[in-house]
Amino acid sequence: MEEPEPAGAAQPGLRSLLPPREFLGSRKGQLLLAESVLSFIIFICYIASLAASFMMAPLLEFLLALFLFFAYASKLNEKFKGLYWPLTDFLRCVTAAIIYFAISIATVSKYSDGASKAAGVFGFVATIVFAIDFYITFNDLLGFLKQGSSDPPEGHKSEDEDSDSDSD
Repeated sequence: MEEPEPAGAAQPGLRSLLPPREFLGSRKGQLLLAESVLSFIIFICYIASLAASFMMAPLLEFLLALFLFFAYASKLNEKFKGLYWPLTDFLRCVTAAIIYFAISIATVSKYSDGASKAAGVFGFVATIVFAIDFYITFNDLLGFLKQGSSDPPEGHKSEDEDSDSDSD
């Protein structure tokens, strides 16, 4: 008779690729999942529409959101300290919000087919989701910058300590 595995043990097979429930329940996990799903839906809508020239932006945003989703879920941000993850995520969210807003306006105003209109509406929803994400990430960045600016860098002397002149 086999003994059951402990709760913290690694699961073999495809279940090991699924993100942990704690991450899916977190605000960051839910935002990244919403961004991935919305980007994929917008990509499918653009493929089916007359505005197929806009399909590359949602595809790239889908892939970037999916990468960051699995990077945060597998705690790659704790393993690779050389990259400042919140700044990367902030820049991704800002550019995505601007791009989705611009192509949604162009799609809704220029094309009249149903798939284009759906892509535009989902694009506006994605703009809001990305804006919420970059607002939250921006607050995290401000906290980091305020924490970093309050500590003077070690090893640096002030100008008075560094000068050897006797101009008193």
